[in-house]
Amino acid sequence: MKTHRIALIPGDGIGKSVTDAAWQVLNTAAKTSGFALEGTEFPWSCAFYKETGAMMPKDGIETLRSFDAILLGAVGWPAEVPDSVSLHGLLLPIRKAFVQYANIRPHRLLPGVQGPLKADGFDILCIRENTEGEYSGAGGRVHQGTDDEVAVETSIFTRKGVERILRFGFEQAQKRRGKLASITKSNAQKYSMVFWDEVTHKLAAEYPDVEVTSYHIDAMAARMVMAPESLDVVVASNLFGDILTDLGAAIQGGLGFAASANINPDRSAPSMFEPVHGSAPDIAHLGIANPVAAIWSGAMMLDHLGEKDAAMRVMTALETATGRGIGTVPGKDKTDTITAAVLAALA
Repeated sequence: MKTHRIALIPGDGIGKSVTDAAWQVLNTAAKTSGFALEGTEFPWSCAFYKETGAMMPKDGIETLRSFDAILLGAVGWPAEVPDSVSLHGLLLPIRKAFVQYANIRPHRLLPGVQGPLKADGFDILCIRENTEGEYSGAGGRVHQGTDDEVAVETSIFTRKGVERILRFGFEQAQKRRGKLASITKSNAQKYSMVFWDEVTHKLAAEYPDVEVTSYHIDAMAARMVMAPESLDVVVASNLFGDILTDLGAAIQGGLGFAASANINPDRSAPSMFEPVHGSAPDIAHLGIANPVAAIWSGAMMLDHLGEKDAAMRVMTALETATGRGIGTVPGKDKTDTITAAVLAALA
């Protein structure tokens, strides 16, 4: 029997409960689809940081490298550890070390979920550049705490980085409805974003079957609200993609329904799958965390591992549960209730 080795990083707050829920569903799908999942759990989190002074051990990256994929819950506990520490101590190092340059987030309404818009027939795939751009971490601060303090944050855009994420976007558009929206702010950022536009225009000639449109970030934010059904694949830089995908989560009913994948497309290192929502420390003890996004992320993981039939079965079970009104309203159903409904539909 084929076995996929999965690194489990539940993280903080509700991360553990939604990861546990997703893991139950994924293992059930695996058993009935003729393969196995072997999970190894790592306690890396803000609690781990408070105990050790690091979000993960020095050899954490090398430890993860041998796995086929990583399933992550949620990381962050702002009251205890600054977000800048937790983010730069765990998530960003994993994304960069494993060249997970494509962050993929699907935005559509699951059956039974009521979004805030009049439109309900949208199906958007947002692809965010995940390893450079505005989140490169290049910069610094001098004269801290004085009137002369200066802070510099430098965005890094490489031809290699921009071209590969755009190619990835074009390829996804070819598999879907053949439309690609490239997002910049080139009217104001005349170097990095004009560069991005130029690379988009150059690559478009290689994909004549894809309809390409360039939008400014502000115009795209408005379009996602006013005409989301007009969009197919959206490709953006690290910062712009971060913002647009939270908007995408909002129009699909909230962060509790937003799944994501951090993909290494050439499969030279493991990819990582995680729900978009945070750790929600305020409700972590209540048992009402919605595991839908974590289960959806798990389905994306199965698909990436080549287990497409199992991935489809998980999504069908998830949609059956939400179609019955279970897990569609934040806080209404217990985590265990939602998980049980998905498992029942899977059976």
